[in-house]
Amino acid sequence: MARTPGRDLTALFDPKSVAVVGASDDPAKYGHAIAAQALRAPGRRPVHLVNRRGGTVLGRPAAPSVAAIGEPVDLVVISVPGAGFEAAVEDALACGARALVAITAGFAETGAAGLARQRAVTARVRDAGAVLVGPNCLGIADNTTGLYLASDTFDPGGIALLSQSGNLALELQLRLAPHGAGFSRFVSLGNQADVTLVDLVEDCARHDDTSSIAVYAEDFGDGRAFAEAAATAGKPVVLLTAGRGTASARSAQSHTGALTTSSDVVAAACRDAGVHLVSTPREMTVVLAALGTRGRGAGRRTAILTDGGGHGAIAADAAESAGLEVPELGAAAQAGLRTVLWQQSAVGNPVDLAGMGEQDPASYAAAVGALLATDEVDSVLMTGYFGGYAASSGGLGGGGTALAEGEIRAARAMARTRSRHAKPLVAQSMYPASPSCRILADAGIPVFDATEDAARALAALTVTEPAGPPGVPPLPPPATPLADPGYHAVRALLATAGVPFPAAREITDENQLLRAAEEFEGPYVLKALHLLHKSDAGGVALRLPDRAALLAAYREMRIRLGAPAYSVEAMADLTDGVELIVGVDRDPRFGPVAMVGLGGVLTETLHDVAFSLAPVPAARAERLLRGLRTAGLLAGVRGRPAVDVAAAAEAVARITAVAAAHPEIAELEVNPLLVRPDGVLALDARAVLA
Repeated sequence: MARTPGRDLTALFDPKSVAVVGASDDPAKYGHAIAAQALRAPGRRPVHLVNRRGGTVLGRPAAPSVAAIGEPVDLVVISVPGAGFEAAVEDALACGARALVAITAGFAETGAAGLARQRAVTARVRDAGAVLVGPNCLGIADNTTGLYLASDTFDPGGIALLSQSGNLALELQLRLAPHGAGFSRFVSLGNQADVTLVDLVEDCARHDDTSSIAVYAEDFGDGRAFAEAAATAGKPVVLLTAGRGTASARSAQSHTGALTTSSDVVAAACRDAGVHLVSTPREMTVVLAALGTRGRGAGRRTAILTDGGGHGAIAADAAESAGLEVPELGAAAQAGLRTVLWQQSAVGNPVDLAGMGEQDPASYAAAVGALLATDEVDSVLMTGYFGGYAASSGGLGGGGTALAEGEIRAARAMARTRSRHAKPLVAQSMYPASPSCRILADAGIPVFDATEDAARALAALTVTEPAGPPGVPPLPPPATPLADPGYHAVRALLATAGVPFPAAREITDENQLLRAAEEFEGPYVLKALHLLHKSDAGGVALRLPDRAALLAAYREMRIRLGAPAYSVEAMADLTDGVELIVGVDRDPRFGPVAMVGLGGVLTETLHDVAFSLAPVPAARAERLLRGLRTAGLLAGVRGRPAVDVAAAAEAVARITAVAAAHPEIAELEVNPLLVRPDGVLALDARAVLA
């Protein structure tokens, strides 16, 4: 069913009244847990319990039906056996319910018959002007409105959690608690029959008490719409998803299809939309904890501060692995550090107090202040022993109490310094629960016990992606469908869009071949058409100097391959050129997805490619190209001149726009796209119709 944009979910998150259908005294039944949670805030709104036997539930009168309540009910939770589900829905809608939360399972997740039931119920709910979460979900909660309709409780905070896993919600709750982070809302997505992930992201984006949106999704539904909603949310979106490591379910007929996997598509969509993509619940916790603090930067240059060489070296490696840079500090920054540190301190980066912290904990604060003040770095990662003095104040040769007090004063000084700077500051400590580290955390300085977590948190606060600012380009209106997927028809389609090709003619016999050779000068290229990979099959002959060589190649190729048609083309000047590949594959969830990278016959071997949702604007395409591992070839190596990357990016934009405008094309590929110092030429193209 089509998604309804900008849906009003007020009745879902802040209903005037609630009914729990299937409420029970039996702790083994989910209706018991939901009912008990719903009664936590009876003063906020009327809460009605419904059990078909009537009587009492949890010591309160229970109505045998929603109709028997005798007054309208805004939101109805349905937790009944599957056989009674449709009747419960009808009962709720008849009593004016504007929102339903369907705990009941046994629908689309069970097969075709269940899907048909689910679609029928969804249509009925929509016809009534109501909204439905689920079915097959675990409930919802909204701490900001006192709505508790899930089996678990959630500490209040600014994170909206939209999840297809209830256990994951519990794990995140436990992991986030030490960071003082909590939840504004929780929604179990279930089957997303009516209210979808996209609807919820859009609503949470409008929710003032939500500062970030956490998503665990196994099924995006409309993945492109999710990316668009996340890109325009105006607040961070963090995504954990499963199944990214498997190839997309398609029969790949091109390099693009062979190289594109689900993980590539999801990662590209997240990068384009500015979504923080994470791999584990722990990483999600780290990123959410960091995003809940103030101060975000746009630069990658990070200073490492430590009071021990080992921690400094490990933190530097972790920072670089997270996408940050650890540059050597210049003379000015080093001179500033020298004024506050002692002689044996290392000030190049990592900055190592070299034992000074054991003598004077204030040196930590002084170094942090100097690093935040310099223009040579964009962020600071403090790592190592800080926190240990206050955690073990009874030791250290009798000086423990003085060191602990000094460390606490240093923590307060760092908190004051941090408040005056916009640059992110993250700490890693072996003693994250110590009093001094709690001072840092309370001041909005994230503290982690693992170095890699601190580095990942800092990356979430600072790293800007190479493909530019987030945004999902809109799909163009559909163009006149391409009926002929043949080589020359595809060339013509792209040429009309402004993609340049060498002169070429399609021929089927020797006379046509000789006439084609008269139309442009050699050297020539001969290609056998209607072959999947012409080069692999020996269906391409290059650098044929004259008509005689062209004719000989044609006769040999025709005997060997028997192809019905051939293309005679002008041989491009490959001098100083770099071959690229540009492809677009149509993903069932995210629509057209573009791939750009090093092209030619070694594309699949080198696998130096980047992905983006199509169409790809030229500016983003150029950043993708310059981010390739082999981007040095584009800039010129070993005396070769730089090629025209801007022209290549413009060609990428045109090719991907064509693919995006033709939904009937499952795969479109230009390989190679020759980029020279003076422009580009598309040397081969192919399309596969859906």
